[in-house]
Amino acid sequence: MKPAPYAFLALFLWLILATAASLRPFLIVYWQLAGMILLGLALIDAWRVWRLPGMKVQRQVSGSLPLGVWNFVNLRLYNPTSTTYIIEVFDDYPVNSDLQGQPQKLTLPATAEIETQYRIRPQQRGATEFGGVHLLLYSPWFFWKHYRYIKLKTPIRVYPNFATVTKYALFATENRLGQLGIRKLQRRGEGLEFHQLREYRTGDVLRQIDWNATSRHKKLISKEYQDERDQQIIFLIDCGRRMLAQDGSLSHFDYTLNAILLLSYVALRQGDALGLMTFSGERRWLAPRKGMNTINVVLNTVYDLQATTQSSDYLNAANQLMQRHNKRALVILISNLRDEDSDELLPALKLLRKKHLVLLASLQERILNEMLKQPVYTFQEALRHAATLDYLNARLDTRDALKKHGIIYLDTEPEQLPVKMVNRYLEIKRSGVL
Repeated sequence: MKPAPYAFLALFLWLILATAASLRPFLIVYWQLAGMILLGLALIDAWRVWRLPGMKVQRQVSGSLPLGVWNFVNLRLYNPTSTTYIIEVFDDYPVNSDLQGQPQKLTLPATAEIETQYRIRPQQRGATEFGGVHLLLYSPWFFWKHYRYIKLKTPIRVYPNFATVTKYALFATENRLGQLGIRKLQRRGEGLEFHQLREYRTGDVLRQIDWNATSRHKKLISKEYQDERDQQIIFLIDCGRRMLAQDGSLSHFDYTLNAILLLSYVALRQGDALGLMTFSGERRWLAPRKGMNTINVVLNTVYDLQATTQSSDYLNAANQLMQRHNKRALVILISNLRDEDSDELLPALKLLRKKHLVLLASLQERILNEMLKQPVYTFQEALRHAATLDYLNARLDTRDALKKHGIIYLDTEPEQLPVKMVNRYLEIKRSGVL
């Protein structure tokens, strides 16, 4: 219980009367009388708000929230009394979240129910929860604000951002994947695996024509092919300290999980099996499996996974994967490389290359390219520009060296990783090298 604005106003007026009484002694009686009246009103008002029955509060929020995306939370409040009240509401939202629309001051009519909402944006994956709801009830005469806490725990899970997957599914249905930057390389009817026979269409090449079927049906019949299915994709995820690097509000590790989620959806739609393994941190292994329900398995496997301060041990990770999985697969190693990693990285990639096709995706800090775009006016800026350019050229040399060993290399900024990984995967499927 704490004083409300009207209590301070009444006290201020009473002090003015006290000042007048000090100048005019005959007013002392009125000042004392006013004080007793104000005290009585304040006590009655405090008793009235104290004896109010408990208010009912319900919270509506999705049990699964995407990382870094604004989400609405609805609060429903019910006033069981016959009096209209003014209240202040503050929801005990999960830590490590951005907030908009709290606290709120509401008018709650008698025996009525109202609904309000605010927004949160989770900034950390994993299991978390909403606590209770903090209420400040204004007394009927606005002398007091009475605090109440309503226990209302709501557990939630914060997953990698699956909004991109939803957008991909929508655009794929409407044949607008180009708006995401995803290139569909396959031309009509072409691929590596036979799919079906159909009537000839203008634009089909001669090698597609099935002459035996054409002879039987007395019209041109074409063969239609599709990319090979039932291939295996395994993500090898670095959980080491390099993945703690931040670009904007998200870490490189968060961007990695977002990219994995999108490519998982695309690969599963292509009919491939999907698996993953983590290293240099908490170790998790998901054997390759097919079916669109696998996307939920992937989500629940990585949603609470965090990057650590450990050094990245690429060779140990390669040995572990070779022991766990024997069938040929596309192994996608995602990390944040430095020049000093090459001595440890190359032996690991060569080991994986003995049995698998290897795609190395290296995350590049956004600030590097931003620095090259900045104008150069001073000697220090010139040195910084030259050093950045030298560093990026060294990464190009690393790419050329890896290509000589049959390693597919992708060097990109974190925001571009999801689309670039999907495009490279589709290129690999189209080329038939897997």
